Amino acid sequence: MSTNPLSELGRRTEAPPISWLMKLALERPRLISLAAGFTDHASLPVREAQEVLDEILARSQSGQPALQYGSTLGDPTLRRLTAERVQALDLGLVLPLDRRSKLQVERCGLAVEGLGSSCNRQLSTGNGSSTASSSERKQESPRRCAGGVYSPERVIITAGSQQFLYMVTEALCDRGDLVLVEDPTYFVYLGLVQSHGLRARGVRLDSDGLDLAHLERLLDGLKRSGELRRLKLLYLVSYFQNPTGRTTGFEKKFRALELLRHYERAAGHPIYLLEDTAYRELRFAGEGVKSALATGPRAERVIYTGTYSKPFATGARVGFGFLPEPVFTAVERIKGNHDFGTTSLLQHLLARVLASGRFDRHLADLRVRYARKAAVMVRAVREHFPPEVEWQEPQGGLYVWARAPRSVRTGERSALFRAALRHDVLYVPGQLCYADDPTRRKPDHEMRLSFGGATLADVRAGLAHLGEAMRDCWPGSSRRSAGSET
Repeated sequence: MSTNPLSELGRRTEAPPISWLMKLALERPRLISLAAGFTDHASLPVREAQEVLDEILARSQSGQPALQYGSTLGDPTLRRLTAERVQALDLGLVLPLDRRSKLQVERCGLAVEGLGSSCNRQLSTGNGSSTASSSERKQESPRRCAGGVYSPERVIITAGSQQFLYMVTEALCDRGDLVLVEDPTYFVYLGLVQSHGLRARGVRLDSDGLDLAHLERLLDGLKRSGELRRLKLLYLVSYFQNPTGRTTGFEKKFRALELLRHYERAAGHPIYLLEDTAYRELRFAGEGVKSALATGPRAERVIYTGTYSKPFATGARVGFGFLPEPVFTAVERIKGNHDFGTTSLLQHLLARVLASGRFDRHLADLRVRYARKAAVMVRAVREHFPPEVEWQEPQGGLYVWARAPRSVRTGERSALFRAALRHDVLYVPGQLCYADDPTRRKPDHEMRLSFGGATLADVRAGLAHLGEAMRDCWPGSSRRSAGSET
């Protein structure tokens, strides 16, 4: 008889990797953390939040509903504004920078319309097909929130997008089921997969996102092995991906949905594309990309999630999602069992912030701030890292993904990780971002660097320290100097 009182779920669930990384940072106050994906502390909109809260609470007519229980699905006004905003993003009506912001971004050294040929040492990831503009699909123009995939009736407001991911996975997957993820992917989602007793298989990335040829080979292999019936979804962080910073183009989303639909007959059930757009609104360079919701009838297999945390206030912990039936009803019921609904006051605050234009004004400043930080990080990487290290300039989001030669290990037990700690700097080992796969060893020569929460001074100093750590343990040489960019 087992004396362990925990359920199987309780026993399976492990602490997220970020927990011990944050513990290290707390234990060592001098440590410069380039690990945590925090947003910029100085950017948090205290004044705007105070103004809106004062407006809400100044009158009983607005204050009382904000302090009362709300519905499980969320505040109707916020659901409508969310639906309108996501549709506007897909129509290209939200993201363009104003003239002032464009000039500020350009002063950071980033081209607003693209990064051109000066992108340092580009990461090469294989021979996956690129997105050719000549083959761009002609999608149906979305109707302005009258119904269909952008209807407010499909929207649910959650306690951050993480809760949405948890509930969708709970609604669709049984123990032993399969999910496909990017390789590498958001490591917190891998923890969710492990906790639910699921299996994950990685789809390789190329320079512009998902490697469709590899996706097709995986699907075909699952069909031949009889495992396709256990496949429930493909999880895709499609904008400025955590951890690599890459964006999967609209054409690739379209073709991925076609592939999933093609294999549904053999699976015997729908296979969904779960599109996580947490970083979508943090674009500061390059062209906007439509979401998978804009793929016309194929969007019936799309589950879309986003967040107001990263583009406005992380502490608000308000996310949202668009769901087709029957998944919508299942998630609504699960949400009811979780909490009966997300915090009313914060939903009312966000609805006013969106409707008043404060959200977009704050976002414009935030994007300039991150463009500056990204440019500083790229310059520091170029200056301090050995020439064999590859990276890719970000066009948005919070991360730079760096790849050392395969002979240089970056994992938590590696000489480089220990050397980095000696030099008082912390990064996320890339190994944490790969799904367990019995057919191969996880790559152990990459790292995720975050410029989101660090100050400009800490970005510069942290990468100088990390460059020193690299030279301490670089193969074939001791204390070698960083080379020039090629």
